[in-house]
Amino acid sequence: MDAVYVAQDVFSGQPFILTFSGETFDLSPTTERAGELYVSPGWIDLQVNGFDGYDVNAPLLSLDSVRHINQRLWQEGVSAWCPTLVTAPFEQTQNSLSVLARAYEEDPWVAACLAGIHLEGPYISPLDGARGAHPLGPIRPPDWAEFTRWQEAAGGRIRIVTLAPELPGAIEFIAQLVQHGVIAALGHTHAHSACIRAAVEAGAVLSTHLGNGIEVNLPRHPNPIWDQLAEERLVASFIFDGFHLPANVMKVFCKVKGPQGCLLVSDASNLAGLAPGVYETPVGGKVELHLNGKLSLYGTEYLAGSASSLVQGVENAVRLAGCSLVEAVRMVTLNPAHLLSFEQTANTIFALDHATGQVAIVATCINGKVVYRNPDWPG
Repeated sequence: MDAVYVAQDVFSGQPFILTFSGETFDLSPTTERAGELYVSPGWIDLQVNGFDGYDVNAPLLSLDSVRHINQRLWQEGVSAWCPTLVTAPFEQTQNSLSVLARAYEEDPWVAACLAGIHLEGPYISPLDGARGAHPLGPIRPPDWAEFTRWQEAAGGRIRIVTLAPELPGAIEFIAQLVQHGVIAALGHTHAHSACIRAAVEAGAVLSTHLGNGIEVNLPRHPNPIWDQLAEERLVASFIFDGFHLPANVMKVFCKVKGPQGCLLVSDASNLAGLAPGVYETPVGGKVELHLNGKLSLYGTEYLAGSASSLVQGVENAVRLAGCSLVEAVRMVTLNPAHLLSFEQTANTIFALDHATGQVAIVATCINGKVVYRNPDWPG
């Protein structure tokens, strides 16, 4: 049976008659007034480490894990994502990249949704705080010959590399990345002002989860956060899960970078979507997922990654950072698509409860097909 609703384009405000018919949907312009239902381009997450118990950074990544994460993200409104590999021994990274390449080649839905691979490490700061939950042992300066082997294993699909520009050879490495069409991102760094300027001059264009992956105690000024905020040539990604950054920091970051300079990422770990409890993880070891969604190293207040999705990011951008709904959705659609030069025919259909600020994903549609439809909508 067909299901018919009135929805509006989140950017233009144009109302549509939205019709679901099996695995297809249709949008027809109307003059009827829309309520809480919105249509946007498909949401894009540049930083996904795992979801629903499946881990991109598992020592032996499997094709089924990649497929499961890909399909599970549709329930979060995500039509495109960047599997994110963190610091690991060479062989593990090599194997994971090969598996991701095979998944892309063998599964049409993975190919449709994989926006590129994000390599976060091992070329990051070894300092406590700056390296976050990354293991210290495999951290090392950038090596172009090593990266070339990884890119070959990935079938050329490494799209973003997050690195610390203060490491030996990093500035030259950034220039090589840019020359080969790879996005150079600054993160997990304690770089000083001149080093950040040099990295940007070499072609770096992104700050990875700005405000996190940094030392706990910093000089008042200058420091790497101020420098990256002030650098207009850098766009910045943020984790707006409600734990990585306090509300006042979210608000300041958004005001400084502006609607076009901000991207929201989930930084989701394999525990995203699971029940609260204590878990053992490949990265971070023993961790606790609390009832409120916070993920911490067991017995401490230190964060052990994120267990949220882009839904919470959009909600918090509006509720805590003072963004409009249009600005928040732009941060998960137009901005990441522009950064990646990524083209995809997709729509995320979601409902916003204007009283509570809660967002519910109603459907995710890719290449004209409804790949996910919320069975509880309307509730």
